[in-house]
Amino acid sequence: MKVASIALICLSSFAQDKVKPEENGAGKHQGVEAGFDPPHQTETRTIYIANRFPQSGLYTPQKFIDNRIISSKYTVWNFVPKTLFEQFRRVANFYFLIIFLVQLMIDTPTSPITSGLPLFFVITVTAIKQGYEDWLRHNSDNEVNGAPVYVVRSGGLVKTRSKNIRVGDIVRVAKDEIFPADLVLLSSDRLDGSCHVTTASLDGETNLKTHVAVPETAVLQTVASLDTLEAMIECHQPEADLYRFTGQMMITQQLEEILRPLGPESLLLRGARLKNTKEIFGVAVYTGMETKMALNYKSKSQKRSAVEKSMNTFLIIYLIILIAEAIISTILKYSWQAEEKWDEPWYNQKTEHQRNSSKILRFISDFLAFLVLYNFIIPISLYVTVEMQKFLGSFFIGWDLDLYHEESDQKAQVNTSDLNEELGQVEYVFTDKTGTLTENEMQFRECSINGIKYQESNGRLVSEGPTPDSSEGPFYRNSLSHLNNLSHLTTSSSFGTSLENEIELIKKHDLFFKAVSLCHTVQISNVQTDGIGDGPWQSSLAPSQLEYYASSPDEKALVEAAARIGIVFIGNSEDTMEVKTLGKLERYKLLHVLEFDSDRRRMSVIVQAPSGEKFLFAKGAESSVLPKCIGGEIETTRIHVDEFALKGLRTLCIAYRQLTSKEYEDIDRRLFEARTALQQREEKLADVFQFIEKDLVLLGATAVEDRLQDKVPETIEALRMAGIKVWVLTGDKHETAVSVSLSCGHFHRTMNILELTNQKSDSECAEQLRQLARRIEEDHVIQHGLVVDGTSLSLALREHEKLFMDVCRNCSAVLCCRMAPLQKAKVIRLIKISPEKPITLAVGDGANDVSMIQEAHVGIGIMGKEGRQAARNSDYAIARFKFLSKLLFVHGHFYYIRIATLVQYFFYKNVCFITPQFLYQFYCLFSQQTLYDSVYLTLYNICFTSLPILVYSLLEQHIDPHILQNKPTLYRDISKNRQLSIKTFLYWTILGFSHAFIFFFGSCFLMGKDISLLGNGQMFGNWTFGTLVFTVMVITVTVKMALETHFWTWINHFVTWGSIIFYFVFSFFYGGILWPFLGSQNMYFLLSSGSAWFAIILMVVTCLFLDIVKKVFDRQLHPTNTEKAQMYSNTVALSDEFIALQPLSRARNQLSKLRWKKIRVQSAQHMNLLKASTEGRTLIKTNSSVKCLDSMCCFSEGEATCASVGRMLERNNLHVTKDFAFLIFHVYFLTVI
Repeated sequence: MKVASIALICLSSFAQDKVKPEENGAGKHQGVEAGFDPPHQTETRTIYIANRFPQSGLYTPQKFIDNRIISSKYTVWNFVPKTLFEQFRRVANFYFLIIFLVQLMIDTPTSPITSGLPLFFVITVTAIKQGYEDWLRHNSDNEVNGAPVYVVRSGGLVKTRSKNIRVGDIVRVAKDEIFPADLVLLSSDRLDGSCHVTTASLDGETNLKTHVAVPETAVLQTVASLDTLEAMIECHQPEADLYRFTGQMMITQQLEEILRPLGPESLLLRGARLKNTKEIFGVAVYTGMETKMALNYKSKSQKRSAVEKSMNTFLIIYLIILIAEAIISTILKYSWQAEEKWDEPWYNQKTEHQRNSSKILRFISDFLAFLVLYNFIIPISLYVTVEMQKFLGSFFIGWDLDLYHEESDQKAQVNTSDLNEELGQVEYVFTDKTGTLTENEMQFRECSINGIKYQESNGRLVSEGPTPDSSEGPFYRNSLSHLNNLSHLTTSSSFGTSLENEIELIKKHDLFFKAVSLCHTVQISNVQTDGIGDGPWQSSLAPSQLEYYASSPDEKALVEAAARIGIVFIGNSEDTMEVKTLGKLERYKLLHVLEFDSDRRRMSVIVQAPSGEKFLFAKGAESSVLPKCIGGEIETTRIHVDEFALKGLRTLCIAYRQLTSKEYEDIDRRLFEARTALQQREEKLADVFQFIEKDLVLLGATAVEDRLQDKVPETIEALRMAGIKVWVLTGDKHETAVSVSLSCGHFHRTMNILELTNQKSDSECAEQLRQLARRIEEDHVIQHGLVVDGTSLSLALREHEKLFMDVCRNCSAVLCCRMAPLQKAKVIRLIKISPEKPITLAVGDGANDVSMIQEAHVGIGIMGKEGRQAARNSDYAIARFKFLSKLLFVHGHFYYIRIATLVQYFFYKNVCFITPQFLYQFYCLFSQQTLYDSVYLTLYNICFTSLPILVYSLLEQHIDPHILQNKPTLYRDISKNRQLSIKTFLYWTILGFSHAFIFFFGSCFLMGKDISLLGNGQMFGNWTFGTLVFTVMVITVTVKMALETHFWTWINHFVTWGSIIFYFVFSFFYGGILWPFLGSQNMYFLLSSGSAWFAIILMVVTCLFLDIVKKVFDRQLHPTNTEKAQMYSNTVALSDEFIALQPLSRARNQLSKLRWKKIRVQSAQHMNLLKASTEGRTLIKTNSSVKCLDSMCCFSEGEATCASVGRMLERNNLHVTKDFAFLIFHVYFLTVI
């Protein structure tokens, strides 16, 4: 329950209490006419409604910002310098800038264009992307800031733009309009000054919230009456918390000053929408970028994936290689130039200036020149390619139909694309229970009243066993009839109790359900209230007449249960709550609401009954209510609560206290003082709540059921099979949490359950941990599960972290109950910083899960019924827990393989690119002569080799998606960053160096100095030699990418073979073959030689042959689980994830067409089978218990059929190929559809 969702507020209790200046200890103030300077502190702001300031000279108005929303980062004037500054903060961009400047300052072997153009390309692409995104933000801002609004000025309504609203302006908002600023409600079209608001756009909560104006302004419903209002508001400075607002309003009426407290129930937030109310008037207190909506724009803390960390490590290693090559080259140059014939040959005499120049400066200059020559070993386009891959790849999650929840019409959302590959590295999953593992759809099941347990059955309470005064049971109680006629109270045997005891028992039941019907924040949407509650309800009638709205599903379930029993909450008007019992309408005056908070874990209301008696009704967790009770069946109820929890039911305890007039006056005074305090209001309220909620009489307890979500046990088991440890972190009590853990498969029945609960001291906790460690060591064969409560966890984390972690690491499953939100985050942080540094994932659905979601490496928000705060603060949002399996096992697996290959391939192809350049220096006496043409140097990473790897990193599916999802063990093959390990890194690096050696020395051998390769007897020159090496390199690295590709689409074919074709076409054009004005005809000379053709083919085959042989031997002798699955995987891979979700009907049609297209009829036998199937002659559906044959099935919906058809053919001694069996299944499946 959240403060903002309180339907009826405590301010109504102050409606009759006018505070005169001389009676209020807060201080004396004078009227506006006389002028006054109110108390002003730096933590607060003073706002004069309608900007009616005191007389000139007596008050200096505070300055506030205007109402413009600015979400853009740049302006026309600062875009260029700001975007350049941001981009050059990146190490890679700054490095290439330095290289470019070095080329400009000294004589280097390559043109500055070779570094400047790629750098310019990367900077320009990023700037265009950022500029376009900011342009969209500007358009959005202009649309919001230019929206028409109505403001009360000069005694009338003035139409203006939203950006022109000032703090203090009175704004009129009509039904279904969005509030243009943070407004304090002054009045509405209702007499009580209330209005209904939905904050779905802010926190995702769809339930209506009620806000109420203070009584003095609620009657001002016209512009003319508002124009006479003299009042000021003092409130705290802006803060981002949506649910916190502290202030007070000083109203001057007939020289009398009235002080009213203001809280969250008085504030209408910008971005919220007015519902079910014709119009309201409110005064702007926060505007523009100081509104709570704007303050919540702040970005989440940056999370870095394991792949990004590996990539930075590899960059450092290659930077070291680069510097080493430059140093070696510089040293060898001066070593060889020690001889005069090499240092100063006759044809290249030095100038006098060169002879007299400093050797140190020459050494530095040569070092920088070599650095420039080899700088391409650092891939300049790596970062921009990775960014594009992550950004474009993130769309596939939202497009995945399997992650779409049709009932709620919600698809998966990606809030950050930086962690896509991290989904494939998860080792720990931390999950909330309520709303995450369960449906969060509460159904009232049982209750305990005055020490007797009851179950609900069709609006009747059925006792479990005899009552205290009866000899035997069961005992039935009709809905309401027991309140008027004891003869309607039926049992299986006669009562032997006195009438007085029976009446007392009935009163307890009545008071229990009255408490349930009054102590809540439920709102009501009623179609018809006449006749409701006139008799016992039938369950089928309730939904058609009343519809309850609540921020907490527990409250809604309890109020609905009370209505079925017969005590019907009808609604509220002004400061009263209406309850109907047997046709009799009872009005309870709502005096105060003591709002729920996570520290107290309870809420209370103070009401005045029609008889004039005042009651405090409280409900909350058993641990927070029972210690406050001094009467009632406390111990019996405690036992019943434990029994309910063992069944997996959620429990709340109900208690009350009858207040005397003197007690209420004291409570009312204390609450007023606390609520009107501007400083430390929350702390003062907490103290007052503790003072009020004491000496309670226990009425009983409720038990509601929260069903498990679909496929939760299967998902948890799949996570366990994938090597992922699952921890459940919940605020529920111990028994409930353990019961749900057992039912969802988190704990197995055969698992040894260890407990660390109810620890009172550090020494006791340490001793218990040591005992648990010994038990685990003694019984290391069996699996262990650990249960920890919040109190014991605090003790364990205080001084015994290492011992606690040792116990947890040896447990297959851990359950933490009675957890506070910050404790959840602390547990995750403890795992994150452990020596193994595992990758963690947190999943939750409520606001109390936000801290752990933000703490984990990957945060998953469930779009449930507790609002959207978890989804808004998460990295990814899904509708159901079961979607987690595909998100990790399919998308996570694909993303990791794609980007890991991308990173390794980028470094590989750049090693291939630069190593021949380094080797060439041995043949040119380290004169810094470049091997390649400057144009080739510039375009290698930008044009010739960039697209194949980009498309691969977006579309690659190295194994069929359904196999990944159905075989969670394949997830282990990529865990712990295996694809970017040192071993894999060394393989790709050595492969790059070996290929580069073949490129260079192969060309040298085939084009020796004594060999004539042209028909006219001429030999290749330096540039033609470089063109040969470059041509072999482009073809080899491109075909290498083709060998790594398993999932071929027309896009892959287009960019792979198109890149090679583009290289030749460009070379023809650049070499003067297609364009005669360009004189360099290196490609013409190269392709004129048959020996060159032979050399190209031979070197490409030689390079790739060894790689192919290694792959074949590895797959045959030491195959991984993934490679084994690939052998049995279907040749047909379905691309369901590439089909856009909207509109859904169209996507389904596309999906069906795609499935048909992918069925390839490869023989006449296949065609005959297809024809026969359309005639309905070969379709047989067998027992669904048959398991799937992975080698033939690619639809999870058809697993049983695939296997059964295969076995049917085996019984008939038919030889079935994989394709044939695959076709049989698809024919059957598609015909059934």
